[in-house]
Amino acid sequence: MKAYKLNSGLSIPSVGIGVFRVEDAAIAYDTVKSALSVGYRHIDTAMIYGNEESVGKAILDSGVPREEIFLTTKLWNDDQRKGTVEEAIKLSLKKLGTDYVDLYLVHWPVKETYVTIWKAMEKVYREGLAKAIGVSNYNIHHLEDLLKETGTVPVVNQIECYPYLAQQELVDYCLSKGIVPEAWGPLGAGKSDVLVNPVIVELAKKYAKTPAQIVLGWNIQRGLVVIPKSVHRQRQEENLEALNVNLGEEDLKKITALNKNLRLGSDPDNITF
Repeated sequence: MKAYKLNSGLSIPSVGIGVFRVEDAAIAYDTVKSALSVGYRHIDTAMIYGNEESVGKAILDSGVPREEIFLTTKLWNDDQRKGTVEEAIKLSLKKLGTDYVDLYLVHWPVKETYVTIWKAMEKVYREGLAKAIGVSNYNIHHLEDLLKETGTVPVVNQIECYPYLAQQELVDYCLSKGIVPEAWGPLGAGKSDVLVNPVIVELAKKYAKTPAQIVLGWNIQRGLVVIPKSVHRQRQEENLEALNVNLGEEDLKKITALNKNLRLGSDPDNITF
């Protein structure tokens, strides 16, 4: 498994399994257990997904040693507003059945607290509840404010990123600051026609890969971690094969040129939840 070195010294596997919108407990359990059995070692969940208990049970039952798994969960906005960071992560750890997570993320940049909350995140890190701390859905101006006011650089910025939302400027900025960019919804979150786009289909034929593998490979080659969601074992195996995609420079540019700045998720500058 290809991995990226985080600025904290940890390594993060470049392909993970996401469980956003996998609310059914049995399906979430089966998804994670299946992913671990086919070779995934990076699991991404969040308190708000409502499936931390299923994720934790699947990890426990998988037989894979906990120390071999890179586990991420996230601080939800309500806890951010209330300042109950330590209480939130301890509850997540209880549900996950573990003493620590490898990565704890601020889920969204809540306008009033996205900078000040970082001191509480630093405490979580110092106390060993998380081996690393990062952010999610932060734009450049959010990151600039954070870096100006605090002493700890986030290890990761998890952002919506797929070919119609390439986010090249933000990706470049993160890489320049030693922040690993991580793509959620890397295949269009089931709401896009990106996998039947003629450019992607043509490249899939050229490289003898699936369109999904081409799209995931494009992000990996740009330096991003990807966390595609799939509840199906065959798709999970196919997505892992993106690690074997090696696109030429011109083909990488062709995919990046598909950018439309088209968000399928919320705008981080205008969240209302």
